[in-house]
This record gives sequence, C-alpha cells and structure tokens, in this order.
Amino acid sequence: MYKHLLIPTDGSELSNRAVASAIEFARSLKAKITFLYVQPEFPLPIAGEGAMLAPESRDEFAQSTREQAERILAEAAVTAKAAGLETSTTTEVSDIPYQVIINTAQNRGCDLVFMASHGRKGLAGLLLGSETHKVLTHCKVPVLVYR
Repeated sequence: MYKHLLIPTDGSELSNRAVASAIEFARSLKAKITFLYVQPEFPLPIAGEGAMLAPESRDEFAQSTREQAERILAEAAVTAKAAGLETSTTTEVSDIPYQVIINTAQNRGCDLVFMASHGRKGLAGLLLGSETHKVLTHCKVPVLVYR
C-alpha cells in the first residue's frame, strides 16, 4: 500500500502522539519514514511604541531553532529505528510550513503524509487557518490526519 511516509513534527504533545502512531502504522506496512521539522524564520522586529524587539540575535535564534529541530528529529528517528524502520530526517527554515510539507513529500517521493491536527477553533481558526487544513487542501499526496 504505502511505502514511504512523511511525518511532519513540531515536538508538541499531539505531534509526538502522531509520531508514535505513524511509526506503528509504518511498521505494519513495512514502510520507510522521513521525519520533517520546519524551523521558523527569524521574526522581524517591529519598530514603534509598544513594539517587542527580538530578545536574541538572528544567529542565536537560528542556532536555537536548529538545536530544537535536531533534538525533536533525533528522538523520532531513534524510536522509528528501534521499531526496525528505515528512517531519515530533514529540516527546513520557512514561515510557510504547509508548503514545505507539500514540497518535501513530492521531492522525497513520499506516498503518504501522516500528520497531527493542530486545528485552531473559533476566531483564531477562521483568521489563521491550520497548517493541516492547508496541506489537505493543496497536497496531491494522500494525507492521514491524526487527532
């Protein structure tokens, strides 16, 4: 059925549960896994009254997010390898996570995206949408949403 799963993760509790479930699913299929972490871009400081300036430099921010990505991806990879699965990891810096997820799935030859739903509710959901919803809307690769 599916031979190569893309599993985006952000290290949150729901995302970690999705990773665990995806590993079991991949094991049942004998599929390989690519884990993806999308690092945020450096926030631009906003000038003006009441504006919050970035508390760290661009380099410190990049180092911090890179270390976070490495830690989260390593934890997922160790668990998948312990389950006997072929595993790879990748990370990219972008403020458009859904596009990175779609591009990674296509470029890596994944035949299923297995991701957690972080759906926002109420006004936040209406205004911001959800990365999961955007992936579902735009991705040509099948998407399995873990809730």
